[in-house]
Amino acid sequence: MELILVVGGAILVTAIAHHRGLEPALIIVVIGSLVSFLPEFEPPELDSHILLTVVLPPLLYSAALNFSFATFLRNIRPILGLGVGLVVISAFAVAAVSSWLAIVPLTFGTALVLGAIVAPPDAVTAVAVGRKLGLPKRMMAILTGESLINDAAALTLFSIAVSHVAGTHTFIENPFLLFSYSAVVGPLVGAALGYATLWIRKRLDNPGLETVQGLVVPFAAFILAEEVHASGVLAVVVAGFVVANGTLTAGYQTRLQERYVWNSVDVLLEAFVFAYIGLHLRFVLEDLNEAHESLREVIVASLVVLLVVLLIRPLSVFLIFGRNKLSEHVERRLSVRPPEGARGALGARKRKRTPGKWRSRIDRRPLSWRENVVLSWTGMRGVVTLAAAAAIPATTVTGEPFPERATIQAIAFVVAVGTLLLQGWTLPPLIQRLHISRFSYDHAADRAEEIKAEQVVHDAADKVLAEFAANPPENLRPEVVAEIRALIARHSQDADEMPDPDAHTRRAAVFSQVYRQVLTTQRAALIAERDAGNIEDEAVRAMLERLDLQEAGVSARLESRL
Repeated sequence: MELILVVGGAILVTAIAHHRGLEPALIIVVIGSLVSFLPEFEPPELDSHILLTVVLPPLLYSAALNFSFATFLRNIRPILGLGVGLVVISAFAVAAVSSWLAIVPLTFGTALVLGAIVAPPDAVTAVAVGRKLGLPKRMMAILTGESLINDAAALTLFSIAVSHVAGTHTFIENPFLLFSYSAVVGPLVGAALGYATLWIRKRLDNPGLETVQGLVVPFAAFILAEEVHASGVLAVVVAGFVVANGTLTAGYQTRLQERYVWNSVDVLLEAFVFAYIGLHLRFVLEDLNEAHESLREVIVASLVVLLVVLLIRPLSVFLIFGRNKLSEHVERRLSVRPPEGARGALGARKRKRTPGKWRSRIDRRPLSWRENVVLSWTGMRGVVTLAAAAAIPATTVTGEPFPERATIQAIAFVVAVGTLLLQGWTLPPLIQRLHISRFSYDHAADRAEEIKAEQVVHDAADKVLAEFAANPPENLRPEVVAEIRALIARHSQDADEMPDPDAHTRRAAVFSQVYRQVLTTQRAALIAERDAGNIEDEAVRAMLERLDLQEAGVSARLESRL
């Protein structure tokens, strides 16, 4: 009953925030924190493993379904830098500062547990805020890709640090081998489950059952991977990539249903996560007060860790950005153009190595300083930080209390709420101040990509129609062939119009067959152009949705006549 009330209240606050033009996540956290101080209020309690298993997999899976692997590969360098490199840097920076300052009695091992907990930015908040604020497409791709893999790095590091402090044994004792095992086996589990899902779907041929099966996939991928001590996060992400890539073979009804179902699941889980964060504020403070004589020391330590977390991301982003700019400047200054036809050590022509198939698709363009400023300020923490903090074992292997467990949990809570409020409130004015919104300067580029997608769709339709005119079905009069061809040609260029066959005739049956062949060819052509890097993923997805809606309208008309 408590969970139902929390979810219902969170959805209500979300609706009001949307109506007022406010950011729902921040409003829910603030209201939840105030509610936690009501007399006799008891918050809903969920086991940390349940919280991770129920909340994290569907959010990651939904993001992966709406994020193509081609886009992920194109931005793999900044994604790996932020999603893996920055997580490790943040964890060790927090551990070093926390253990060195000695404000609270944290050893380096317990401080590393804290660092792993607060290292990963939230998979929900950054993408949700960025989407609402209209960040440029490449920045959204980097943030989305980062959110898909940073939890895997953080949770693996967390398990290693906890086992070291608690004295327990991990599946593989060597931390580097454990990390490698988790990063390799997790994706393999996800890929296997993804292909199994597509195989089953081909035999279901029922949109309702296919949608229900899709709801099970993220939980199955996460649990199966964790059972073999691999990364459940990476398993979910890879399963999402595989299923999204193979969904084109499914019917349009399945795609439309899944799109709206997962949008609803995202809204529901995001609202619940932020409400859960806010409702536990008072109780975290009470637990801390019982565990410590001096609450002031813990508050100071929390503010120090929060400051480290807020600063380490901008410093890391600009060190990478500055290094790239410096290397480009040095290369320009020191490069000497050889004389025409010169040979030898000083005049040897530098041969350009042709990049491989995958390397050629990687986007190597540097981000502008404005984009780096915004990117460095999108490090809000959330559900993974809180769930990992709650997952700290109560005792060590010897039965003694886990060192400074309440302190670590309190600091993690302060960091999560602090980054949500500080960065969440200041990010919109920062973006407006820097004029970085895609609505300011991406409109022409967006329209150019839309035109490319439309041209691909029209060319694919023309190809099918030319084949249809050259080889028409038997016993079909030439004027009927011409009429069907003209009708499909007209409607293939306008998704808002729908054909209206008069009756169940040979003409209607041929029209239906050829029209669906046109749509299939158009989808295949769009995907091929996207994977080749000729059209951006967002424009392709928008056109694919138009084709699905168009087919839904055509099918409804045909079925009503048949």
